[in-house]
Amino acid sequence: MAMTVRIGAAVAVAVLVAGCSSLKDHRGYIVDEALTQSVQPGVDNQTSVAGTLGQPTFASQFGPTTWYYISSTTTQKPFTTPKIRQHSVLTVKFDQAGNVTSATRSGIEKIEYLHPDGDSTPTLGKERGFFEDLFGNIGQVGSFSGAGGADQGSGPNGS
Repeated sequence: MAMTVRIGAAVAVAVLVAGCSSLKDHRGYIVDEALTQSVQPGVDNQTSVAGTLGQPTFASQFGPTTWYYISSTTTQKPFTTPKIRQHSVLTVKFDQAGNVTSATRSGIEKIEYLHPDGDSTPTLGKERGFFEDLFGNIGQVGSFSGAGGADQGSGPNGS
């Protein structure tokens, strides 16, 4: 009987410990140090970089052509939000001819955490209340005469 209680307690402790472990997740580009170090300004071009590193995580849409290879490792404990533990960005810039002008790396120090203020986004303009939203259009319906003027009928197509 005592042995059964000990085994049951050991199983319960194992389940609790397993439930408190954190989950590790990798997101984005899988970094191979040898390949990322091989990209050389003045030597490589877009074709060779795509052949070596693959397609970028995303590319710039405006300004000089820039490719970004982004990699993040997150951990998450039960009932919490994920936290970034490792982060790296390889930025490869190209000139007009498609040749590499620079290849720089940055890490977790460049991450900016945003903390929203409340549940709504502040906007410019008048703040309307419930009753203004509900009764604000009284007297406005039908006051606009369209391109056809008073000759229009009451149907959906003006007939």
